[in-house]
Amino acid sequence: MVNVGIVGLGLYIPETKMTAKEISEATNGIWSEEAVIKKLGIVEKTIPGESDGTQEMGVKAALDALKDANMSPEEIDVILCMGEEWKEYPLTTSALYIQGKIGAKNAWGIDVQNRCCTTVSALKIAKDMLLADESIDTIMVVGGYRNGDFVDYSDSNMSMMYNLSAGGGAIILKKNAGKNILLGSHIKADGTFSRDAGVEIGGIANPFNSNNVEEGYKSLRLMDPKHMKDGLNAVSMPNWFECIDKALEKSGLKREDIDYLAVLHFKKSMHDFMLKELGLKDEQSIYLSDYGHMGQVDQILSLKLALKDGKVKKGSVVLMIAAGIGYVWSANVIKWGEC
Repeated sequence: MVNVGIVGLGLYIPETKMTAKEISEATNGIWSEEAVIKKLGIVEKTIPGESDGTQEMGVKAALDALKDANMSPEEIDVILCMGEEWKEYPLTTSALYIQGKIGAKNAWGIDVQNRCCTTVSALKIAKDMLLADESIDTIMVVGGYRNGDFVDYSDSNMSMMYNLSAGGGAIILKKNAGKNILLGSHIKADGTFSRDAGVEIGGIANPFNSNNVEEGYKSLRLMDPKHMKDGLNAVSMPNWFECIDKALEKSGLKREDIDYLAVLHFKKSMHDFMLKELGLKDEQSIYLSDYGHMGQVDQILSLKLALKDGKVKKGSVVLMIAAGIGYVWSANVIKWGEC
């Protein structure tokens, strides 16, 4: 049987940080430092430095993954860039920029987008490609994230996105790797939320003009906050657990088989609820309170930290989950170690 396994993990984390105190000050005191830490779960978060463009952070993560895999860039057949649309130059293809910078001359590339679900979605796409095409042997999923640039901290509706941070991540998948096997995945979407949140100014519908440029660069907003909040309260967790259970079912596993949860950063109460519902202990996940929410990089960060801390080892069943505005929920299962 053909299997698809992870052979390399890469990260790039900016050195610059924004503390809970600084976030509190940016909200003009509406959120206290204590509330930012205890309710939003942010002790500090990474923010981009001067040279930390989305594409450049992807390049740095890609090089780290190649080093981790002890692999030449010429061995990469395809690059799926999960990096954000907010990048150094609009309408450039990030996958191709990364391909050129790392010397992956035998690879073709394409950008894919599913907001904070993109890594989990791209892993499913990569696995399906590897199983379907005999000419493809190795795929890199890679990209950078810094959507926090658009957050207006004085907008109280945006508290759910005060955690947006910055970083880059990469995963290399190989056909018949014989280790770290990517098992089942499941994704569910609800497009009725597709225009509830986004950058409101600067697109075709509401273009930049001489009066709105400054506002536009801080216009990541809930454009229909009531519909989004009320709607998500009703469907979000059921949809997420459906993805989890179906990904486990496709893997021939159950909730009690989970050893580690690689999950994005969200408020602490939701993190605790998720662990409880899955029957997991605190030590079976890592809460990213010192990093914030790097979008679709979170799952790579969590897995990398778990390997370093010994929370994931040979034989561990890793559940990787994500959700993204739009709205989309996802889960996949990884069996770590040689098999």
